Amino acid sequence: MPEAGRTPGAEDTLDLALEYDNRARVPDYPAIVDGWIRRSATLRAEVPAADLGVPYGPSPRQTLDILWPDASRQAPVVLFFHGGYWQHGHPRNFSFVAEGCLGQSVAMAIAGYDLTPDVSLATIVAQARAAALCLARLVGRKVVACGHSAGGHLTAALLCTPWREHSPGAPADLVPAGVGLSGVYDVEPLVATPLNTALRLTPEEARRVSPSAWAVPPGRVFDAVVGGEESSEFLRQGRHITDLWATQGATTRYVELPATNHFTILEPLTDPRSALVQRLTSLARGITD
Repeated sequence: MPEAGRTPGAEDTLDLALEYDNRARVPDYPAIVDGWIRRSATLRAEVPAADLGVPYGPSPRQTLDILWPDASRQAPVVLFFHGGYWQHGHPRNFSFVAEGCLGQSVAMAIAGYDLTPDVSLATIVAQARAAALCLARLVGRKVVACGHSAGGHLTAALLCTPWREHSPGAPADLVPAGVGLSGVYDVEPLVATPLNTALRLTPEEARRVSPSAWAVPPGRVFDAVVGGEESSEFLRQGRHITDLWATQGATTRYVELPATNHFTILEPLTDPRSALVQRLTSLARGITD
């Protein structure tokens, strides 16, 4: 059977390993990540207020770094999940993505989570839900989610979550809106790639952890933003989730950013004037009304 959202026969011609190998597609990836680490350390040192390493679960990686635009700690909040195919990355390397929101007087909480193969992808989804519940309780309001690559997958998962089944006192729309940056919403294609060495997914398990296979409640708001220089699979992933969820009553947008690859797509998050930051902060302010 063709995979979700793909033209029949296309799976016979695509090299899925290459389509999802973003490091190979962007040779200067190491220099980009080194820049992220330096900029993140600088931002943490300069931010007006920060609550670092706030635990939301028992493991050392289950923490939130909450970066505030001022010492009052009363700002709307965006919850961010980093990428790395659920097997790489550390939240401290991504503090820099908060710069644009902070410049618009919106806080950002950057979530850590355990990685495969130490835990399953289903466990990581559960941890993302725990992070959102913890943050909402701490700030006393619903939150907007945003995530990059694997983090886009977790963002989409939060929008589909039946929150009262996980926490009876939670709002049904605890995470009413989200923005996925180069997200993987249909996980099944990864089963046929070397990425599955750590993920350890069967096709059936991959479908079970794919937000594209879940129902999204009507009224949710989701933007899928993709770099114009990304592989055809990442473009498909974004188009498919927005088209599919629109038929279920969600408000969706698909956006391609020209001259942007899988890693430089994070750069607009550092600019308070960018359309991406304007969109995120508008969503964050809107759910506090």
